[in-house]
Amino acid sequence: MRPALTLLSCEIFSGEYKNAIPASIGIEVFHNFTLLHDDIMDNAPLRRAMPAVHKKWNADVAILAGDAMFVEACRLIISTDIESAASKKVTDLFLKTAMQVCEGQQWDMTYQSRDHVSIKEYLTMIELKTSALLACALKTGAIIAGASTENADLIYEFGKNIGLAFQLHDDILDVYGDKSKFGKEMGGDIVANKKTFLLLKAFELASDHARKELTLWLHKTSFNDSGKINAVKNIYDSFRVKEHAEEEISLYYKKAMQNLDDIEFPEAEKESLRVFAQKLMVREM
Repeated sequence: MRPALTLLSCEIFSGEYKNAIPASIGIEVFHNFTLLHDDIMDNAPLRRAMPAVHKKWNADVAILAGDAMFVEACRLIISTDIESAASKKVTDLFLKTAMQVCEGQQWDMTYQSRDHVSIKEYLTMIELKTSALLACALKTGAIIAGASTENADLIYEFGKNIGLAFQLHDDILDVYGDKSKFGKEMGGDIVANKKTFLLLKAFELASDHARKELTLWLHKTSFNDSGKINAVKNIYDSFRVKEHAEEEISLYYKKAMQNLDDIEFPEAEKESLRVFAQKLMVREM
């Protein structure tokens, strides 16, 4: 998805997409580096319906493989063959984004042991951890194509907002998705006490009794995974948190469409991004 967006953005702004191939690969290699390390921290058994690297081999292998991937990602970004001013912009954007992603992951881990996390804090965290790289991919293609600063910034905002919608949809899929299609264990966020939008909204809406039950599950150190998942999911259903998450998704999707409308290039050129955004929002449950 991310390298495709880099190439697509470059082409939309009348650039030669081949010039963006090294940067697009670098962004994807960086993304996969983060997944290797995230899976270790989350103790996730599956990635894309296959055993996670740390499960197939071990954590040491996964850490070192991820480190090597980060180095390779930087090499690819630097090797992008464009004029020096644009090259510096691409490199600076990538390094800033890499730091944001790491910061977002740190907040994600910190929030697991914090009792009180606001929805605003959560949205800031996913903007750093997930949205920033989508936005970076799109803006990178625009820079390589020589787009105006205004248009490059607008397509960055499009990526940021569609990335927020994407992650909120991911929160829903973790609880309500089809394991065979989603490629990960269902309910992994619940088991790991991840402060997702669903959990935080449940705390906001729940009755005193339900809030106490949620708190009890968060502090339990010994439990059956399926029992915990079902109990928390029942609370989500009782207070319609899935529907509230879908409303939030719609809000960010509309913001992304407005960003797209504001970009100064022919409407026909925007259609591919509209189709991409629509497909992102209807991933199978």
